[in-house]
Amino acid sequence: MNFKLNLITASLLMATAPAWAADFAVGNANTENLNQEKYQCKRCTSTQGYSGNVNVSAGYIDSDDVHAANAFGTDQDGVVTSLSGDIEYQDEHGYQARVQAHQLGFENSTANISVGQKGLFNVDADYALITTYQSGDAQSNLYYDDGMMTPDVPYVFELSQQREKVGIGADFKQDFYQAYVRFDSEDKTGYKSSSLVSPGPINFGQRVDSTTDSFTAGAALTGDNWLTELSYFGSQYKNNTDNLSLPTEYDVYAATPDNQAHQVSLSGQYQLDRTVMSGRFIVGRMIQDDDLIQVAGNPIQNWDGEVDTTDANFRITSMLNNRLRLGGSYDYSNRENNSSVFEFQQYNFDSVSGTFKENVATDIERSTFKVNASYRIASGYRLQAGYDRKDIERTYSEREQTNEDSLWAKLSIRAIDNFTIDLKAGHSNRGGSEYQATELTSSEENSLMRKYYLADRERNEVELRVSHTPLDWLSIDLTGRYAKDDYDDTVIGLTESEDYSYDINLNMQLTKQFSAYGFAGQQWINSAQAGSQSYSSPDWYAYIEDKFINLGAGVSYGGLMEDKLTLGADYLFSNSSSDTYVTADGTSPYGDYYSYNHSASLYANYALSDDMALKLTYSYERYYDTDDAQMTPDQVPGMVTLGELNHNYNAHQIMLNFSYVL
Repeated sequence: MNFKLNLITASLLMATAPAWAADFAVGNANTENLNQEKYQCKRCTSTQGYSGNVNVSAGYIDSDDVHAANAFGTDQDGVVTSLSGDIEYQDEHGYQARVQAHQLGFENSTANISVGQKGLFNVDADYALITTYQSGDAQSNLYYDDGMMTPDVPYVFELSQQREKVGIGADFKQDFYQAYVRFDSEDKTGYKSSSLVSPGPINFGQRVDSTTDSFTAGAALTGDNWLTELSYFGSQYKNNTDNLSLPTEYDVYAATPDNQAHQVSLSGQYQLDRTVMSGRFIVGRMIQDDDLIQVAGNPIQNWDGEVDTTDANFRITSMLNNRLRLGGSYDYSNRENNSSVFEFQQYNFDSVSGTFKENVATDIERSTFKVNASYRIASGYRLQAGYDRKDIERTYSEREQTNEDSLWAKLSIRAIDNFTIDLKAGHSNRGGSEYQATELTSSEENSLMRKYYLADRERNEVELRVSHTPLDWLSIDLTGRYAKDDYDDTVIGLTESEDYSYDINLNMQLTKQFSAYGFAGQQWINSAQAGSQSYSSPDWYAYIEDKFINLGAGVSYGGLMEDKLTLGADYLFSNSSSDTYVTADGTSPYGDYYSYNHSASLYANYALSDDMALKLTYSYERYYDTDDAQMTPDQVPGMVTLGELNHNYNAHQIMLNFSYVL
């Protein structure tokens, strides 16, 4: 078995470092509208010995499409078993251990073991198996072994990828300092869809086999009103597959190169009376020095790629009085590409043009400045407002500089009985330097085209959140959003985009034994774009409509058979569609995408005793999608596809779970 390190934990360690920018001290918590009678301390008593639960599950799955494994956790058909649990041990000296597991035996499962002494040290190890399934009946006319792709009769294979992770870490605390270290490894295997042109378009299933190792270490010091941390993060990616070749031509598809990355971070926080300041400074380097595919006229053996990164941020928040709070932040990011630059002879299709051009090492620099204020108008009324400024500079780009200014305001109301209301509105405007086609793109792109992430844009948005408790047994949450983007200066490209949605949630505790919930949400995204087939002014237009809907409901009824039996049901429906209308000489549909999913489960939970219980669960999934872009392998002459990868299936799962409480 190949083991891989858990990159998620390492990423979280890096991502959570700037959390010091906010003050989460208990003394600053807003408890104004908190009904404390509904809460009790569940960890105020120290439990010695063993506690927790163990769950053993066995059942049966009936499915004819591997895609159902994304919902059921395993692609096994027929009888399946799994093990889950959460067991904890603690003694009178503070030594403790914990073992957690979820669905061991399935293709999506996790496990964690940790031991240590409370408040002093802890050592943990974890394992995770994560599998995603795309299709079980992909087709290919290319069979390859050891990097050689050979035309063959069509055969069927599975498009899926599996990540197996293993990690081990330790942390130590003593008085005012602490330290931690962690090592993770991840093996990724399976197949993904890829394509090449030789000489026509060929789609094939590319084998995935890679290993990523990462290492994290750090130390922190804490004072009465300050703290600081120094940390290091490094990762190394190794691709275990080679370049792909055809019988008539070698190295037609380059393998993903090996690479590595390193980061050193220094962060800290300081509190002065009612003012909190925090900051972080990070330097990093990414290296890619793998061998290049050798072609005639190219003497370069390897790429010698190197990118240096610098990130920094500073945040400050100050309570000037009981009504007014001011805050601000500055974020800086610089990506400097120091890779080698070479002259390459240019190719025009299969012939040499005779000209030489250099590869371009692009740099990007970002700066973001934010200021905000929060003012309590009266009891239960708070007004917040802010201004954001973002500057981006890119080298060798159609537009080297862009800047975006944003204004926003938010009104929070807590003064109305059984209501909480938040209304937020914002306006932003993006501009920048002169937009012009560069030497790199002038021969390929229309000079009137504007890329959406570089073009001038004006955005207006508004959001409303309302929570209401009209009755003791009923709560309602409603959210509505609307945003519109205008690209007024764009002649060819994205000219307009509109995004609006709503979400509503209902929670009901009808009786002590009977509870229910329901939710609904919809989103609409409409966009318009203009294009030119004649490489001049616009001569065709497209209008795209994307729609999404999610509906769900559930009930739970207990108290049956002398409070031993609980019955419940859950239902979820989701639907998405995308329609494109093209106007040239007339208006016609461009081809659509449509999918829907019905998921339902019924369960019965019976308490055999105070320590043991049985739970019987039936789950059902109905999934359907259709994509107009999917084609059979030889539907278009000269093009080889992976076949129609649409799904249309019904899947069933029945599970019996036995749980034991220690």
